[in-house]
Amino acid sequence: MEGCHRDGGANRRVNLLPDENLSLRMTASDAALVDDVLSGQRRALAKAITLIESTRPDHQARAQALLAALLPRTGKAIRVGISGVPGAGKSTFIEALGLFLIEQGKRVAVLAVDPSSTISGGSILGDKTRMERLSQREEAFIRPSPSSGSLGGVAEKTREALLLCEASGFDVVIVETVGVGQSETAVAGMTDVFVLLQLPNAGDDLQAIKKGIVELADIVVFNKADIDPLAAEMAAAQMRTALTLLRPASEHWQPPVLQASAAKGEGIAEFWQSIEAHRAALETAGELTVKRRHQTVAWMWQLIDSGLRARFRDHPGVREALPQLLDAVEAGTATPAAAAQQLLDLPGHAYDNVKFD
Repeated sequence: MEGCHRDGGANRRVNLLPDENLSLRMTASDAALVDDVLSGQRRALAKAITLIESTRPDHQARAQALLAALLPRTGKAIRVGISGVPGAGKSTFIEALGLFLIEQGKRVAVLAVDPSSTISGGSILGDKTRMERLSQREEAFIRPSPSSGSLGGVAEKTREALLLCEASGFDVVIVETVGVGQSETAVAGMTDVFVLLQLPNAGDDLQAIKKGIVELADIVVFNKADIDPLAAEMAAAQMRTALTLLRPASEHWQPPVLQASAAKGEGIAEFWQSIEAHRAALETAGELTVKRRHQTVAWMWQLIDSGLRARFRDHPGVREALPQLLDAVEAGTATPAAAAQQLLDLPGHAYDNVKFD
């Protein structure tokens, strides 16, 4: 049965079904890559992620076909997002968690978003080098990706990489943000549970009353609690009080505030029990499925926004007028609003030529 929608203004036909010919466009090597990813080969998974991260148009076409082929095998993993300020011990905590999960018989994938090199634009690879023990395990896969200027603490293709890890059979996919502070909220929009890692005795009496990233957290963990147990307990108590004043992200879950010492492996088992309890609560209420559906729709809108920006910049009229308007704005002879409006009013923008059929 074919699904379609007609735009009343232009009476254009909009196909609502996936492109069934995507798989037919795949090369033999890409078809083999799909099989290798599904069989759990880490080298194939790394190659597939490299393909989706490429900005070359031909690679992007291949990546879409690859994702379409793998999509039916996704959705079974537990998606965990971990954020926190630099120095909170995110990499150490993730390594301790990963080793714990492997001992429980699980396969763990870590998508670590690294700061980008200002010279090459690539990942600095700091996170992978700090997870030396975990990176040596066959049951683990660690992929550092450059943030490349993307906001929200994640890379542009983190969602796609997460799906590839699920298709490759990993039971838990952990997304570690780049670590820049209060703005790292994008990871909450692509994971099942959002974990905020905090430091005791580091101004948390002020941080606890801030909204932003705190009100999105499903679990708050004060790491390095062994260094100053009294400060950790006080910070945790302040955070618990603050959380009672905020509206929880889910009406079926009250975020717990935990303490841990990743370097000593303390509190990791209790933390994972909270992860499982959170998942059970959302599944029982039917909220997990709804949450993932909403995340998928939000992802679609993000892709639309980024696609429109790219087509706008590639428009011949924009490329021709942009340098002169930039000079005028810098010189103060034109306001940013006027220059932007002039560019937006150019006829025949690329997004006017979107094909719906």
